[in-house]
Amino acid sequence: MRKIAVIGAVIDDPNENQNQFNETVAKSRAIVKGRMGVPFDEANKAVVCITVTGELDEINSLTGKLGQISGVTVKAAISESQ
Repeated sequence: MRKIAVIGAVIDDPNENQNQFNETVAKSRAIVKGRMGVPFDEANKAVVCITVTGELDEINSLTGKLGQISGVTVKAAISESQ
């Protein structure tokens, strides 16, 4: 069953970690519906919100891959149903 979800991520030291983050998101572009990023230059961090729709396994896979990137903290909020 397809779900709608929001994946939120905080990226520490974006100059070091953002390329790998972006590449990982790009590989899942089939489920990505929208993305918003906000830089916090004064704290050397970035906050990214990704809206996705897909099977639970696809959403969990993307969330897990993002969470394995050094300097990235990630959480997902997933709908009960679509």
